[in-house]
Amino acid sequence: MQYKNLGRSGLKVSQLSYGAWVTFGNQIDVKEAKVLLQCCRDHGVNFFDNAEVYANGRAEEIMGQAIRELGWKRSDVVISTKIFWGGPGPNDRGLSRKHIIEGTRASLKRLDMDYVDVLYCHRPDFSTPIEETVRAMNYVIDKGWAYYWGTSEWNSQQITEACSIAQRLDLVGPIVEQPEYNLLNRHKVENEYLPLYTNYGIGLTTWSPLASGVLSGKYSVGSPPPPDSRFALENYKNLATRSLVEDVLVRVDGLKPIAKELGVSLAQLSIAWCAINPNVSSVITGSSKESQIKENMKAIDVIPKLTPAVLEKIEAVVQSKPKRPDTYK
Repeated sequence: MQYKNLGRSGLKVSQLSYGAWVTFGNQIDVKEAKVLLQCCRDHGVNFFDNAEVYANGRAEEIMGQAIRELGWKRSDVVISTKIFWGGPGPNDRGLSRKHIIEGTRASLKRLDMDYVDVLYCHRPDFSTPIEETVRAMNYVIDKGWAYYWGTSEWNSQQITEACSIAQRLDLVGPIVEQPEYNLLNRHKVENEYLPLYTNYGIGLTTWSPLASGVLSGKYSVGSPPPPDSRFALENYKNLATRSLVEDVLVRVDGLKPIAKELGVSLAQLSIAWCAINPNVSSVITGSSKESQIKENMKAIDVIPKLTPAVLEKIEAVVQSKPKRPDTYK
């Protein structure tokens, strides 16, 4: 495993990481989580991602209990969680000072931890001034409840505003953004965020490298999702309808010969492709089985195989590269 700095900070995170979304609390409980988390650690993973909204808080409870029972040294791992959707009440969601402070304390209680290493604003909050959010995140850091903070699925303008406010007030700004990034979704990372990397040192922890499993190659045109797949879950049937379209599946099928030629799986190819982007600090993977983790972690060995010639072949199939503005060529 390789370790990269999280943006311009001194925090080092494994190039591949593991997230609790979908699996923890929905598909697996503590016993299974311990197996999966230990498998990740055995492969060098030190970064584990969560959120207050995952399984309505149960995902944090499971991760916290599993880590406690495994007896890991807290300083050996980097734990993150995300704040935005904390409950049904009007002040249980968003990025107000009230919810950031109360939500963070509730997350720490569920995780049974004194702090998280990284705290994300899970979405932009259009009803709260960004200055209020920046000040609240600094309060959390000053209290020692989080060491760093970042954003998730914010646009470039919102992140720029947060960074500018932090600079003006001599406060700590965000160091990381967590966007979706894969061969089918590239605009933000490769185009919109370009000024953020150099101007503010923003790093990325990207999610959904397999486009919710589409880039694993397990789905085919005209066939129902496998019964043990994410898109077979009742909660994800709407997402399946949007994702499993013929045009996408045809392009995915076109990638399979490239993976075969390299002697790797399509999933490994897709994860490695995300990891080679120099602005990506860590690629968050998700798995419900130990065998999937073992396969995904082999993506590290695929990175050196992604030569310019191979990347050209991939692009010829997916044709998803966004056009860069003239000023950022």
